[in-house]
Parts: sequence; structure tokens; C-alpha cells
Amino acid sequence: MLKRYTNALYWIVMIVILFWFAYSKGWILANFPSIDAKQAITLLEIDDNVTLLDVRTIQEYKEGHLRDATLIPVDALTENLGMLKYDKNKQILVYCRTGSRSIAASRILEKHGFTPINVKGGMLSLQSAGAEIIK
Repeated sequence: MLKRYTNALYWIVMIVILFWFAYSKGWILANFPSIDAKQAITLLEIDDNVTLLDVRTIQEYKEGHLRDATLIPVDALTENLGMLKYDKNKQILVYCRTGSRSIAASRILEKHGFTPINVKGGMLSLQSAGAEIIK
């Protein structure tokens, strides 16, 4: 009897971990699109109605960022949404280093009525795709 409960508990925990992982990657329950780095670069080139939001740390931003990116670290995003009040009617292209923090930031933005677009793979993918980095 104990073994049956242990097995059931094991599978419940595994399902919860799998669900959390898929949620944190934006694979499920994401009400915003995620695009790859090449699509992000193209979008920035052809659409003037896009705001660029960097949600990395200040140090990461200083090491290199995309031109015209607004820096609001994800940990401070909720308190600083006022910095984006004029961008409420624009799409907001959100990036971090690898794409995890930008998922969290996109969820915050979407919850507050913004239109986020997550960049899959973040700055690392943007660099690999040939994005212009400003230091």
C-alpha cells in the first residue's frame, strides 16, 4: 500500500515539475507570441511601432545592448511600468540574456495590458543572428 502511494506521489511531483518547466519556458499558458532572433531583427527593421525592452541587469546592459533599448530589469519591472506608459499601444519586443527572464517580463507586461513579444534565446541568439550590439 505504501509503495502505491509513493509511486503516485512520485508521478504527481514529476508532472508538477514538467508543468513548471513548460510554463517557465513560455510553452504553455503564454498569451503572447515568442519569435526567434532573426524575426526580431526583421521586425525592428520594418516596424517603427515597436518598443525594445531589455530586462537584464544593469551590468549586463552595460556590457552590450540593442540600439534604442529601454532597460528595466525584470525584478524592477512591476514598479517601473510607468516608464512604458507611452508604449501601451505599441508592441514591446522583450529580451534578456537567454530568453527566460523575458518570458517572466512578458507575463507581467501582458497582465498589465501591454502587448509583449518575447525574443526566444535572448541576447545570445540576437548576437548569433547578427544584431547590432551597442556598448
